[in-house]
Amino acid sequence: MGMRINEIFYSIQGESSSAGYPFIFIRLTGCNLRCSYCDSAYAFYQGEEFNVEEVLERIRILGRHPVLITGGEPLLQTQVHDLMKALLDDGYQLLLETGGSLPLTEVDPRVAKIVDIKCPSSGEADRNLWDNLSVLTSRDEIKFVIGDLDDYEYAKSVCLRYRLTEKHVVLFSPVHGVMAARELADWILNDRLRVRLQLQLHKYLWPEKERGY
Repeated sequence: MGMRINEIFYSIQGESSSAGYPFIFIRLTGCNLRCSYCDSAYAFYQGEEFNVEEVLERIRILGRHPVLITGGEPLLQTQVHDLMKALLDDGYQLLLETGGSLPLTEVDPRVAKIVDIKCPSSGEADRNLWDNLSVLTSRDEIKFVIGDLDDYEYAKSVCLRYRLTEKHVVLFSPVHGVMAARELADWILNDRLRVRLQLQLHKYLWPEKERGY
């Protein structure tokens, strides 16, 4: 049984603590969320069917680079677990980027996870699955996409309530083109937060591109 995959490409990782490194990206089709600032809506429906071996053949051509599985929401397709196991067994360093609304309990513990916690301006904050926080490890990262001051205060309160910065790398990312990165930096500094300001590096390197970067 196959998976529907939107695109497979080689580029610079633009986010997380791995930002700046060359990565292979596997973007799965489909998402159960509709965030107001979504920049990959093309992945909601577009894609082609691949089985696990076909994906492995495609990425072997690109070289032995770390791999990021993203979406859309990759955990919507249960076959992704077979793909992740195959990649790990083949020796790839593997990251998973997920929207945080689906359970993480079945994800292979060898996978490093980047988990979104949705803020109010996304329109999807009520979809956060808080039980996921209990299965995260110190290798996993948590991302908040910040669109305004209300989002910032929400993210700050979640960090304090769950003591996230004591356990994980926490990323605060401004909504590109909406939230001024400098303003967000000032808030972080004024509040002495132990979070990492994250800019979407790929959007500065290739501002003219909408996908495959």
